[in-house]
Amino acid sequence: MKVMVFVKASKASEAGVMPSTELLTAMGKFNEELVKAGIMLAGEGLQPTSKAARVRFSGKKRDVIDGPFTETKELIAGFWLWKVNSLQEAIDWVKRCPNPHDEETEVEIRPVFEAEDFGEALTPELREQEDKLRATVASRH
Repeated sequence: MKVMVFVKASKASEAGVMPSTELLTAMGKFNEELVKAGIMLAGEGLQPTSKAARVRFSGKKRDVIDGPFTETKELIAGFWLWKVNSLQEAIDWVKRCPNPHDEETEVEIRPVFEAEDFGEALTPELREQEDKLRATVASRH
């Protein structure tokens, strides 16, 4: 199963405070362990929301909202995409992670939908289209 692991933002990350050399070193070591274990598919830190935008959909209308955004506890400072055998395996890995911030932090783990999860709504034609798109993306990287 694939999971998306979200590192929640902090007041410091939203203020643009960069992590220390010690934290970057610890995270680098943790990421190496994930890669060696064959778990990590991707992972990145995100810029603060002061450099972001949101697009709100309401029917055919689209409104652009410029950052920064409030409610730091709801914002994301970074993410990983992992391939694990179970949610429990992902939890076990997150428990080994260095604290991403110098304060209380939450890391959220969410399973990623697989094609089978969509049942009959994902017709053979839609599945073929999805496979072609994934192949195109993979060939570009």
